[in-house]
Amino acid sequence: MVNLETSYMGLTLKNPLIVGSSGLTNSVENIIEIARNGAGAVVLKSLFEEQIKHAASNTIMQNELGNAYPEAEDYIRNYTRENDVDNYLKLIESSKKEVDIPILASINCLTNTEWMAFARQIEEAGADGLELNIFVMPSDPDIEGKENEAVYFDIARKIVEEVKIPVSLKISYYFSSLANTVMKLSWTGVKGIVLFNRFFSPDIDVENLEVKASHVFSTPSDIAISLRWIAMLSHHVNCDLAASTGVHDGNGLIKELLAGAKAVQIASVLYKKGFGEIEHMLNTLENWMERKNYSKLNDFIGKMSIAEAKNPASYERVQFMKHFSGIE
Repeated sequence: MVNLETSYMGLTLKNPLIVGSSGLTNSVENIIEIARNGAGAVVLKSLFEEQIKHAASNTIMQNELGNAYPEAEDYIRNYTRENDVDNYLKLIESSKKEVDIPILASINCLTNTEWMAFARQIEEAGADGLELNIFVMPSDPDIEGKENEAVYFDIARKIVEEVKIPVSLKISYYFSSLANTVMKLSWTGVKGIVLFNRFFSPDIDVENLEVKASHVFSTPSDIAISLRWIAMLSHHVNCDLAASTGVHDGNGLIKELLAGAKAVQIASVLYKKGFGEIEHMLNTLENWMERKNYSKLNDFIGKMSIAEAKNPASYERVQFMKHFSGIE
């Protein structure tokens, strides 16, 4: 029998497959199913600061007292905020009672002032770890890249100082110097970095002239981005790396581990195929390890990273050549 146990963020996972933050991780019932199908850990659906503020604004708009009494507006806004947070804390507490796998909370905020209270309450509710989903859209032409990047470091350092549970960052690849930024982020005290988060992709309905969502789910080809950067960074960072986006089968799981990931997050494939795919992917990993005579994950994690690959130039190359692509 092979041993699939891994260590991620200082937590011991029975296997490296984590169900990532999504609508699938927003109920105790689903989390029970996720654990039953063998996942190593689960990341709860993110608590958004925007979501809380939006809920409060809607309540105020629908309440006549909100326009008549300023005190009522403050009361309703605070009540709605606390109620949303309270529901999230209950989800953590209930999930911890029902399953024996690590429960990672996830928060996505716009300002570092709101993160503090959320993080402390999440820790008190019993979460095993906290994933911070951070993305500063580099769309303002008047703001330099270093100012946007400073937000990530500010948030990471303040949250690490605030809580005792392990903290990870889920980030994008929109950095002018991604390798340098990820390496420096790994020195802030975070225990893990997830590469990469997935965003809303806009499209245009040409008939109705409306902006709509596009490419909601990832595809197997999306794995190329995280695979490249996991392989390039896994030997340079001071924390664990987890891969996310584009892993749709057991082979994708194996590839990310070979590149150097300590854990792998999945979501889109579960929307498409159901929670049973967790077991299928783990079976693929086990069978592959047996065929290759690997008894534990550390026997091969990082074996195909840029530091150990026979042809490291294949990770650095970005322009097509026949030698690499096989196409004239």
